Amino acid sequence: MAKLQLSKSALSKERADLKTYKQFLPSLDLKRQELMGQKAKAKKALAATKLGLEKLSRTMAEEIPMLSNDKVDLNGLVTVKEVDLEHQNIMGAHLPVLKTVSVEITPYSFLAKPQWVDGVAAKLKNLLTLQIQLQVDEQRLELLNVAVMTITQRVNLFDKVLIPKAQKNIKKIKIYLSDLECAAVVSAKLAKSKRLRENQL
Repeated sequence: MAKLQLSKSALSKERADLKTYKQFLPSLDLKRQELMGQKAKAKKALAATKLGLEKLSRTMAEEIPMLSNDKVDLNGLVTVKEVDLEHQNIMGAHLPVLKTVSVEITPYSFLAKPQWVDGVAAKLKNLLTLQIQLQVDEQRLELLNVAVMTITQRVNLFDKVLIPKAQKNIKKIKIYLSDLECAAVVSAKLAKSKRLRENQL
């Protein structure tokens, strides 16, 4: 760590640094608040998706008990063909946004499968869409957690380390320069009184 220079130029530098830190801190704090707001929204969205999945799973278990019938093969009945994701930039955090999910119901013979398979296919399509939405919501929240943690560390660095350190350094330099000034005044007075004594002799 560089030793603190106790000079007027060092004082000017510390003052300039302090001014810069104080200018940056409010914008960093605003950014942190915005990201925390987005994190709260992401938590709500995730909870809503989880609730939707739970409701749909319960509905399927209640309305379609025939799903437990392993004699009817439902493997590959519904498949995800395409997931369209976009990215949203919020305060430097690149977050995924689910635009569309293309789910395809595999054609099947109405004679070979019971009529309740139609309802199952539609619900499985919704279930798959919600499961993908859940993954996107979880990833979004995870990225926001990291972004909030990073910005909080920066805010704390400025607020609890850099600003107090600059203030302490300024105080230290000012005291040292003031002491130097006092010492110079005392020396000048002593030299003057010595000259006066010498002149009187």
